Amino acid sequence: MAGAEGDTLIHPTAVVDAAARIAADVVIGPYSIIAAGVEIDRGTWIGPHVVISGCTRIGRDNRIFQFASLGEEPQDRKYSAEATRLEIGDGNTIREYVTINRGTVQDQGVTRIGDDNWIMAYVHIAHDCRIGSHTIFANNATLAGHVQVGDYAILGGATLVHQFCRIGEQAFTAYGARINKDVPPFVTVSEGKARPRGLNVEGLRRRGFDEDRIRQLKEAYRILYRSELPLEQALERLRVLAGQSADVERLLAFVESGERSIVR
Repeated sequence: MAGAEGDTLIHPTAVVDAAARIAADVVIGPYSIIAAGVEIDRGTWIGPHVVISGCTRIGRDNRIFQFASLGEEPQDRKYSAEATRLEIGDGNTIREYVTINRGTVQDQGVTRIGDDNWIMAYVHIAHDCRIGSHTIFANNATLAGHVQVGDYAILGGATLVHQFCRIGEQAFTAYGARINKDVPPFVTVSEGKARPRGLNVEGLRRRGFDEDRIRQLKEAYRILYRSELPLEQALERLRVLAGQSADVERLLAFVESGERSIVR
């Protein structure tokens, strides 16, 4: 990476610390502020009035719109200026007024965003969250600390997620969902207090799942949510089905690895 000084794609009103590491073709818009310790890789575009703080690593070909705040101190009373990080991958779109805080030493010390995510306006991603790739966060979705979100998950507008919850791959949350338990992969949950509302069938079809794979997941969903079996008995039946389906195996592994209950 080239140092920030001398980079002709930085607007003259932007404030870029000399210790920041900015690739030569990065664009930084008017009045944006880039702190020491920030690294930004090639092809990334940063609009006006963006603030990027702390030890923040941003990959290639991202688009970061005006008034976003990335890498600021975590909103955690235990934080005492420890050296923690924010890592953002490649190809993400981060819209207006998004806030993403860096991690804390009480976790792994890093907040991590994967690749090709679409993060809409006013989204908040708190300290120590780990976001996969190809996700969509609609406007005002809010994650408390230590939340994990799997690949291709979609969070509806104003979704609220309690700290330490997990949202599995290709899950879907309705607008205004209030989530205080884990949401298993492939499952859709309702608005309000999150309740299971079936599989994310349309999303699975868009991802190329054929009808046989969807049928197997529908059977897994029936066992988990409609059989009226206690959870451990439902899991025993899922273990048998998992031998025939890698998708069900991932669903089962998610549920079994959790430290808190699932929406059910």
